[in-house]
Amino acid sequence: MTTIHLHQTTTATPEQVLAGLTDFGPGREEIFGNSADSYLKVHHEGPHDADVTEGSNGIWETLHYDWTDPHRVVMRTTDSNLWGGASGHTYTLTQQPTGETEVDVVIVRDGKNLRGRLLAGVLGVFGTRVLGKPFRKSVEAIEAHNGGASGKQTQTPEQ
Repeated sequence: MTTIHLHQTTTATPEQVLAGLTDFGPGREEIFGNSADSYLKVHHEGPHDADVTEGSNGIWETLHYDWTDPHRVVMRTTDSNLWGGASGHTYTLTQQPTGETEVDVVIVRDGKNLRGRLLAGVLGVFGTRVLGKPFRKSVEAIEAHNGGASGKQTQTPEQ
């Protein structure tokens, strides 16, 4: 099992980041490069949760999104061709006194088969580089959509 921590500061508000994370409409791939529109399928969408299949490049997962707390979005993997167990993402959105928002994400990858375990191992070594760039671009896209310019990013890999 691999755990990756990513961090980005943005001028977008927590509400704007939440809106970007939970917009499951066409064009999602413009904000989230690892979520191709051709993979996107919304199974359920409620006011504070959703079940969505997304992915790209032969890797897909069905995630249960929970944003009951609007400053914390928990995405638990419920099905995938690679990921099982404790896999998922947790976004924490913290408004700063400066008006900026700290976006922290913890990504857990628990391979459920040989390919998943191998990829989780690779992510344990290169995950911040592999996932850090798309994360930064996603935050910047949300910010640009809301008329701002992005701050700095830090990443800490853990296994």
